[in-house]
Amino acid sequence: MSAPAPVTAPAPALAPPVEPAAPRTPARWRRPAHLLPVLAVLALLAAPAPPGGGVAEGTGTVADAASGVLVLFCAGRLLRRRERPLSRTAAFVLGAPVVGVALAAITSQDPAFSLAGVPRYLQVFVLVPASLVLLVRDRRDFGVVAGGLVALALVEGAVGVVQYATATGASYEGKDIRAVGTFGATDVMGMATVVSYGLIIAVGYALDGGNAARRRGAALACAALLGVPLLLSFSRGAWIATAVVLVLMLLATGVRRALVAALVAGALGVVLIGGAGVGSQLVSQRLDSITQVTDDPDQSVTDRYTMWAAAVDMWREDPVTGVGLKGFPAHRDAHASLALSSGSDTDGAGAGFQRQPLLSPHNMYLLVLSEQGLVGLVALVGSWLAVLVCALRGLPRARRAGRGAGAAVLVCGLLVWQLIDFAYADIGGPSTVLTAVMLGLTAAWALGRGAHGTAPGEAPRR
Repeated sequence: MSAPAPVTAPAPALAPPVEPAAPRTPARWRRPAHLLPVLAVLALLAAPAPPGGGVAEGTGTVADAASGVLVLFCAGRLLRRRERPLSRTAAFVLGAPVVGVALAAITSQDPAFSLAGVPRYLQVFVLVPASLVLLVRDRRDFGVVAGGLVALALVEGAVGVVQYATATGASYEGKDIRAVGTFGATDVMGMATVVSYGLIIAVGYALDGGNAARRRGAALACAALLGVPLLLSFSRGAWIATAVVLVLMLLATGVRRALVAALVAGALGVVLIGGAGVGSQLVSQRLDSITQVTDDPDQSVTDRYTMWAAAVDMWREDPVTGVGLKGFPAHRDAHASLALSSGSDTDGAGAGFQRQPLLSPHNMYLLVLSEQGLVGLVALVGSWLAVLVCALRGLPRARRAGRGAGAAVLVCGLLVWQLIDFAYADIGGPSTVLTAVMLGLTAAWALGRGAHGTAPGEAPRR
């Protein structure tokens, strides 16, 4: 009897060749990728302003173009992912300015000319803020954008300090020492605005007890560094707005802490101005001039008062809808007194002497009142106040949660600063898109998805 044949196992099938895995982007970089368009806008704001002021000449800037890309990116993201758009409250609050802008353009004496001003208002007060509300989803996203603003402020502040030290800034009292950053002599408020934003954000994070001590120390150091270029901007309005906001922020976190911070700030001011001599004489003169704007105003203050009176006179002509978008320059001479000069002089910061025409009243409220009437003013200012009220309502909730209180305080601080700033400034110039980003960041905290959670700035729990 023959032995059974050995059973041989079937030959294993050849495994398909294993293709190398595609390189994966680290999660820490992949997660905030949707914020790259926002960060691109902030980065491009540091690009030197074009000759002639850019926006003032109707050409725009690269940052304005990047903000358009941001809006298109956000719209494409919504369509592709079929995400839920803005909440009803956010849509109502952010969409309110459209009513006044559209009505003022339609009822204008020159509708074709006024229509050219519609995109600017929609960009700054509607589209870019709405894009930020949709993209900033939680506290981490908020921190990324806020950190980008602080980084921009540090860069602009460093440029401004170098301008003062090397006498390459804008002309001030006959010397090219005014710190204006990369915004140029035609937008002297640009650097002061971004530095003020960065300082307020840094102070907010320094006051947040939920942050690690190292992070709070870094935020405090950034705030101290940004105080120097703010002084060297010689902007009285920025000084007043920042001082008021910092006092309110400190009081919101405790009276004892406010007193300690006031002592530290006073000592730091003595060291910077008295000891180190950081523009001590010029800063003192500028501070003294704050109390002289009514008793002995200079020509710039006289021009401002004259244009304010002209804006009010225009509003009386058509109190409901105003004279129309972009109508202030055309109606200015018919309503201004003979005290108004022909323009303001700018020089330095890489540009030659220029005579800048006075095309706005340098007061956002009066500009809107004269061009859009009561309808436009109520719609626009009502939108800002609604965001502020929503932010203030979230402040107690952030305190109870123990985290995010610093973000809550700085959001309120940024909004209050802007409301004060608009009393002596308006939109226009290369830094205008920065205001749109700031309004979007604050609206994201007050009206966005984080507003519906237990802790503001965090994604809502399901």
